[in-house]
Amino acid sequence: MSVQIQRPNSSFPKMPCSKVFMSSSSAALILSCLLLLLVNAGCGPPENPIKCSTNNHNCTITNIYGTFPDRTTCRVADVVYPSSEDKLVSFVAAATKIKRKMKVATPYSCSIPKLVCPDREDGLLISTKNLNKIHKVDKVAKTMTVDAGVTLRQLINEAAKASLALPYAPYWWGLTVGGMLGTGAHGSSLSGRGSAVHDYVVEIRIVSPGGPEDGFVKVRTLNESHAELDAAKVSLGVLGVISQVTFRLESLFKRSITYEKKDDDDLGDEALVFGTQHEFADLTWYPSHRKVLYRIDDRVPPTTPGDGLNDFIGFRSTRSDFLGLIRLFEESLEAGENAEGKCPGAKITSAFLSRAACGLTNNGTTFTGYPVVGYQNRLQASGTCLDSPEDHMFTACSFDPRVKGEFFHQTTSKVKGFIEDVQHLVSLAPKSLCGVELYNGILMRYVKASSAYLGKDEDGTDFDITYYRSKDPMTPRLYEDILEEIEQMAVFKYGGLPHWGKNRNLAFKGVINKYKNGTEFLRVKERFDPLGLFSSEWTNQVLGLEEGLEIFKDSCALEGLCICSEDRHCAPEKGYFCRPGRIYKEARVCAKNSWNSNQNPLSIPTSVRVGSYVALLQRKASSTRRKNRNLALKGVTNKHKNGAQFRRVKDRFVPLGLFSNEWTNQVLGFEEEDVPFKGDAFALKTVILSLGRATFADQGGYMHKQVRVCAEDI
Repeated sequence: MSVQIQRPNSSFPKMPCSKVFMSSSSAALILSCLLLLLVNAGCGPPENPIKCSTNNHNCTITNIYGTFPDRTTCRVADVVYPSSEDKLVSFVAAATKIKRKMKVATPYSCSIPKLVCPDREDGLLISTKNLNKIHKVDKVAKTMTVDAGVTLRQLINEAAKASLALPYAPYWWGLTVGGMLGTGAHGSSLSGRGSAVHDYVVEIRIVSPGGPEDGFVKVRTLNESHAELDAAKVSLGVLGVISQVTFRLESLFKRSITYEKKDDDDLGDEALVFGTQHEFADLTWYPSHRKVLYRIDDRVPPTTPGDGLNDFIGFRSTRSDFLGLIRLFEESLEAGENAEGKCPGAKITSAFLSRAACGLTNNGTTFTGYPVVGYQNRLQASGTCLDSPEDHMFTACSFDPRVKGEFFHQTTSKVKGFIEDVQHLVSLAPKSLCGVELYNGILMRYVKASSAYLGKDEDGTDFDITYYRSKDPMTPRLYEDILEEIEQMAVFKYGGLPHWGKNRNLAFKGVINKYKNGTEFLRVKERFDPLGLFSSEWTNQVLGLEEGLEIFKDSCALEGLCICSEDRHCAPEKGYFCRPGRIYKEARVCAKNSWNSNQNPLSIPTSVRVGSYVALLQRKASSTRRKNRNLALKGVTNKHKNGAQFRRVKDRFVPLGLFSNEWTNQVLGFEEEDVPFKGDAFALKTVILSLGRATFADQGGYMHKQVRVCAEDI
């Protein structure tokens, strides 16, 4: 995958990000103005992710976002576009005969990881772009048979024509049937068979390599009587090419949707039960602002009035120059380390989406109030930025790599403990997740246990977290350590399963061992493709068949290619060093160092003299009792002109001192201050151990000789 992003010449001025700084108020004003311009634009659809230099030869492929997690270029020798199963069979047979590596590509290539990359540059890409036919709709049996290249939108619309509905689906209708089965795509529900599309599949036709006796190709029809169907339902594309799929549908029905915003104080408990109370429930969490948007979403009788429509604002087309300005806005905040600017911007974003009902309308054009009632096919998914004709890039989907717009990572993740840990992190760094809120917060969707070998083993909640990614792989993002710690907590502390189509490399570390039927999936893979022609180095690493999933190099942790174990895996030249997590101490994250009295001694650079660090603390004329070490509070009440008056009030209110303890009495000057020196000696000992220094001695400060510090004896 290439690091290069194709962009048109932009009409807005090109300004070096390092020179652009904004106050929080001006940043918020700019963002609010831009948001008003996002609605009701035309559309330029995404381009083909496959590029060839000569007539389907010498090609590259990327994903819909324009880059893979490791930013490498994925090259193949040829690409073919079969339009029928017969042509697909001939292509697979020809490639198998010469033992040629193959991969399957979808029209938009929506997956973030490198699922579409063959091992070698002489490989073959098989695109399902022209495998897009509806073969059969059985109204009595309520089934539909379609090609693997049919999009979710086609599936929804064709089913509705027969008064049928796919009960649950992802929210983005640009996915294809084959792509959804390849990655386990899902919506949000704990009802029925659950929200995963693959759990409504009753038959799959799959084309795999064969031996000479088979003509080098096998076409298998798997139905509910075949155990292998549970392997093919979530296949990662390593079993062969899915040709056709038959779904079991339901009669078309209506839904009623209401969004309600609340504080997140009891989110840990609420999240556990909310999904059982409403059939299509989901939650959008804004952790830095301590708010949650609850989606109250249930079936209603078909006679209920309403013709509502879902046209989610984030999936609408937007003017390319506005997308560029929004990206420039965020880059300037990142370059200026201006978290203050992101927080009001995030608040405006969430308020804007709330007022606009996230794109819901009561009649297809206007939102007049809740509830929004409509038919399933009009509410379950959206993606209008894919629909309109080409307009020379005047408008685009927000993530189109041809414009200088959004560029991000996405990651997904038992529920209550994880939520409370994230809340704890936010209490330590209140602005840390404002950047996530600029991408509309953390989407929480409910997923039910599945029979698919690589589906969910138990009912749970997926956390979709989208956040800023720099165009420069060596540049950290604001609060890099917080985002890395959240990711590692979700995957390792709480054993979360990564979404096969959304995560960075580190989230897949040891993942196959988390699936109770993982070994059985590998057995089916061996039977279907014994030569591994549909496998690649990356899929083998993810499935635990090869080493090398983590890529250790300079700044690898910033891209999620590794978990840092050395400072060079972060960005030491920019002040980011490999350190333990703030609350999940087993995590290893890239944390920014700063001269701060609140700083963890473990995060001090090894080049810093301990004597300088302690002297800096002693230079403070006053202190903040909530943030300082013991020595900074020595004699502090004598520095406050009303300190004596406070002690008198304390004595009147609580004469027995029942709300006081030894430490508060020492700080307030009621007891001898011997404990601070014990605490400081301990803190300094921690620094000495972490730096590995040989000899330290009691010395005067470098500038202020009256202070006493422990400095290296050199």
